[in-house]
Amino acid sequence: METKKIFFYALLIFMASILTVEAQYGYGNGYGRGGVRNQMPQTQSNEKPDPLTAEEIVELQMPKILKVIDLNDFEKAVVSTTLTKYIKKYIELQILKLEGNKMKESIEKLQKEQSQELKAALPKEKYDAYVALEKNGFKETKKRKKKKPKNKE
Repeated sequence: METKKIFFYALLIFMASILTVEAQYGYGNGYGRGGVRNQMPQTQSNEKPDPLTAEEIVELQMPKILKVIDLNDFEKAVVSTTLTKYIKKYIELQILKLEGNKMKESIEKLQKEQSQELKAALPKEKYDAYVALEKNGFKETKKRKKKKPKNKE
C-alpha cells in the first residue's frame, strides 16, 4: 500500500511538472506543441513623438489663416507673433497642470488677452474673419465663387 502511495504522488508530481513545462513553452496553438515562433523581433516603439513647439504650431496654422484672410506682411507678422506668444503661454499652463477651475480661468484670461491684442492689430473685417476661422477650429472654408449667368441666345 505504501508503494502505491509513493507511486501515485510521484506520478502526480511528474504530470504537474509536464504541465508547467508545456505552459512555459507556450508558443503552440493550444492543441499541442505545434506552432512556430515568429522569427521577426517585435519592435514596439514606446517613444512618444516630440510635442510641437509654439513656432511649429503657428507655422501649421498660418497657411490656413492666409487662405481665408488676406493679410499684408505687417499683419502676418503681428498675427504670427501674437499666436506664438499665446501658444507658449498655453503650453506653460499645460505643463503646470493646474486644477480644473484655475486652468479654466487662466485659459479664458489668455483667450481674452489674445483676442484684444489681435483686435487692436487687425482691421475689423479681418479680425471678424479670424474669429470665425478660430470658431471653426482653423478648418479651411472654401471661398465660394459667384456663378456667371449663362446667356442663352
